[in-house]
Amino acid sequence: MKSNTVKDILSDITKILNPHIPRAPREAQLLLMNHLKIDELWLLTNQNTAIRNIKELYKMVERRSKNEPLEYITNSVSFYSQEFYIAKGALIPRPETEILIDEVIKNIPNTNTKLTIAEIGVGSGIISIMLALKFPNAKIIAIDISEIALKIAKINIKKFALQERIELRLGSLLEPICEHIDYLVSNPPYIENGVKLESNLDYEPQNALFGGDIGDEIIKKLLDEVLSRKIKFFSCEIGHDQKDKITPHLKDTKFHSLEFYKDLADFDRGFTLRL
Repeated sequence: MKSNTVKDILSDITKILNPHIPRAPREAQLLLMNHLKIDELWLLTNQNTAIRNIKELYKMVERRSKNEPLEYITNSVSFYSQEFYIAKGALIPRPETEILIDEVIKNIPNTNTKLTIAEIGVGSGIISIMLALKFPNAKIIAIDISEIALKIAKINIKKFALQERIELRLGSLLEPICEHIDYLVSNPPYIENGVKLESNLDYEPQNALFGGDIGDEIIKKLLDEVLSRKIKFFSCEIGHDQKDKITPHLKDTKFHSLEFYKDLADFDRGFTLRL
């Protein structure tokens, strides 16, 4: 009879994942911890404990073996040292997007400032939520074209009890906003249409990845909105090869400053425009 101890299950899961997943032993642990709702200490000190009802666990393992992102399987993602709910329909947050939060803090060092922040492409809500936590007097309007993404964001906003400070709206770009905006932030789709991506990205919402035939179309539309509405600050994530396309788009306009920032791998990752 096959043993169902923690140790043996971890070994079996690792063997299933090993041909497909680089960190198979660690991901086996994460899947089992998520399935049993246990922490790592319990896992390490109960290696010989027998586990029942593992059918659902092996369904999770099968999904992961097909390269479905771990975050969608566990419905959990870490961002800026916080845990968030995530599901298919919202882009999985990347660590480099944490720099976008830092950029806003750098430009508004007085975190008690009263201001209205708008986020375009709210996705799972992680950017708006972190900004609400960092700026306790800020009002945030968060826009997305996807009703599924807005439902996921709503779950996270409720988790952090920020329903009174973050307003979700369905729509495209700044169309649903008529209020004055002090600061616009966005991690928009910026990949060129037709680019072949890694297979795990097939599970993520394509409209949150691809930004047009060139890739920077949405970024440029947002820049035009910022200029026409005279929004004082705009911080935006970009593709690593798009820096040289931003400055020419602004050549005939007046602004205070345009600063680009890099990620930890030293790639161009975004900019802040200040009018």
